Amino acid sequence: MPIEDWALVASVVFAGLWSGLLAMLTTVLHPMLKRMTGEGFAGFLGAFLPIARRAPFNYAVVIGLVAAPTTALIAMGGDQAGETVFVLTAIGLALTVAGPLLVSNRLSEPTYDVILSWDPQAVPEGWEATKARYFKLNWIRAFATWAALALFVAALAERL
Repeated sequence: MPIEDWALVASVVFAGLWSGLLAMLTTVLHPMLKRMTGEGFAGFLGAFLPIARRAPFNYAVVIGLVAAPTTALIAMGGDQAGETVFVLTAIGLALTVAGPLLVSNRLSEPTYDVILSWDPQAVPEGWEATKARYFKLNWIRAFATWAALALFVAALAERL
């Protein structure tokens, strides 16, 4: 099997891992967090975020989300640039860069900093808006990743 096929398999695996993480976050943790008071929300995320932000799994998967489809595109070369597999892979890569990478780095991380600055015993007025932003950003990253996963699966199916 050529390198571009292995890279597409890796793209599916990494997007699948990140999709699962975001599915758990949005469909399991969000409903739990929605019911919490400001104190509970700030307390839970105060314990969860420092560990989640620095987890080696997160770094490895996000690197894989970018490196695997990039490798596939390079291996396919410019002669395949107009082909369906190339286009699907390129769009999938764009979605992973836009969602898990840029939204996380530019929007989610600053939101985490705000949440982590709160005293759980005295959350600030308007904390609900930050909570809503936290949920919204997770959903944006989830949909971008799920769409990328579907595109990588379609590209791999087209290739094989």
